[in-house]
Amino acid sequence: MAETVFTPSLEGMKHVKAENGVILTKPFLEVCKQILPVLDKFGAAMAIVKSDIGGNITRLENKYSSDPSKYEHLYSMVQEEVQNKTAKGSSSCTNGLLWLTRAMDFLVELFRNLLEHPDWAMSQACTDSYTKTLKKFHGWLASSSFTVAMKLAPNRDKFMEVISGTGDINADIEKFCTTFSPFLKENHDFLASVGLDDMKAS
Repeated sequence: MAETVFTPSLEGMKHVKAENGVILTKPFLEVCKQILPVLDKFGAAMAIVKSDIGGNITRLENKYSSDPSKYEHLYSMVQEEVQNKTAKGSSSCTNGLLWLTRAMDFLVELFRNLLEHPDWAMSQACTDSYTKTLKKFHGWLASSSFTVAMKLAPNRDKFMEVISGTGDINADIEKFCTTFSPFLKENHDFLASVGLDDMKAS
């Protein structure tokens, strides 16, 4: 079967929502995990993003594992923290979900750029998507280390070749962006509804 690096996450997205439309914790985190191998193909440029995403997934997974039936729905851990007034803590699951969602916004935007701007170099595609998504929430330090990292972005053609596998990469990128974006928007809408969507990095 023709497969690209996105095939596992596209398959996983079919299971993210329960029949009643609620986002489920484990399938959502699985999809985020399945995107990590894509980041490996970027090499050093995405090392910061990858460790950030990995850390937030682990934080949310640990919470989920502590009581899978209680935390079956993704937002249940946030609701609990909001009630306990711990949601704003830097090690909270709310914080973890917020930054995980933002990092995924960045990736969706990046792949959209690769699709829509075939003439852009990889570093331009990265910088543009960073400016549109993560930059406004980052402090000076994070922002400058990100800018340095983007200079290490791989050659675009080589990267596209590596992630294409045997499938139609443009079709899969399109599918990935279109299918994943609404989940991310839902996360933001939920976090905004409890007043926590605009927290910045310290």
